[in-house]
Amino acid sequence: MRTARAISLLLLLQARRSMTGAELAAELEVSERTVQRDVLALAEAGVPVYSDRGRAGGYRLLDGYRTRLTGLDRAEAEVLLLAGLPGPLQDMGLADPALAARLKVAGELGGAPAAGARRFHLDAPGWFRDAPVPPLLAEVARAVWGGRLLRVRYRRRPEADPVDRVLRPAGLVLKAGTWYLVARPDGSGEARHGTGEEPHRTGEGGEAAAHRVYRVDRLLAAESSDRPFTPDGADADFDLAAFWEARAAGFARSLLRETVALRLTPLGLDRLPRLLEPLAAREALASAGEPDEQGRVTVLLPVESLDVGYEEVLRLGPEAEVLEPPALRRRLAEAAARAAALYGVPPADRPQR
Repeated sequence: MRTARAISLLLLLQARRSMTGAELAAELEVSERTVQRDVLALAEAGVPVYSDRGRAGGYRLLDGYRTRLTGLDRAEAEVLLLAGLPGPLQDMGLADPALAARLKVAGELGGAPAAGARRFHLDAPGWFRDAPVPPLLAEVARAVWGGRLLRVRYRRRPEADPVDRVLRPAGLVLKAGTWYLVARPDGSGEARHGTGEEPHRTGEGGEAAAHRVYRVDRLLAAESSDRPFTPDGADADFDLAAFWEARAAGFARSLLRETVALRLTPLGLDRLPRLLEPLAAREALASAGEPDEQGRVTVLLPVESLDVGYEEVLRLGPEAEVLEPPALRRRLAEAAARAAALYGVPPADRPQR
């Protein structure tokens, strides 16, 4: 444990140049006295680490010193190399630096970790759909990677007029084969000088504009600026994963505008999570009441529309009975009658409306 902690301390100092004992203790979750002992152990091992006294003091490495020690064992290096899954990186124009990084990690451990990347493959698009790479993805990725402002022309919907924006990119997300840019409109005007475009206004009280989502395949033009933008609090504190999770959950729930009351057999209840949209299935299961005398359970299923609800209930077949709304119940009864006619079921045996 002490060796692993000392390696972590060394890499922290190498990455941040100088840290106080309190900062190191908080980062490593130990006491400051333990930090002092670990620093002494590093110095005795020949690592040129020293301390500065005073209010601005702390621990630092001798200028120019860098260790080649990665602190990675074989399994850790294998997992790290999975971050170099080639498809998305190539799409973003990052294949060359990714290859260089893989070679360096493999070189540290004798080349063996490269085997991990050959055993896993990311196939992001969904089945039965073509997901071409957006032509402006590489330019967008350069802006994201370099923290540079991005001038774009964007069409929100196919029928909408395009708009011009200057954005502060926060990250890229690949979801089911579609690339999304998360960014917020820039309010500084520093990339608009001489363009005649009005700066984007901030909110009340001058707070920064909120982050938004842009589909990269709807960008008509994109050009990154020559220099990085100056990050503020909204940039430095932004958590891309947390933002996307909340945004995706909110978007999925906003689509579910109708409710269908279903009576399900035990088999239908079991199939619900596997056949229907996950969020809708979870809410339906949460609404389930007690089984009736036939063992059937009534649930409230949220759906995007009654047309979508019709298609989803059909997937459940005879394991689901629509109770409400009446229009959907009649439509399913008609579908059942047509199916019975196809299979030659006598009219007297067909389901009644």
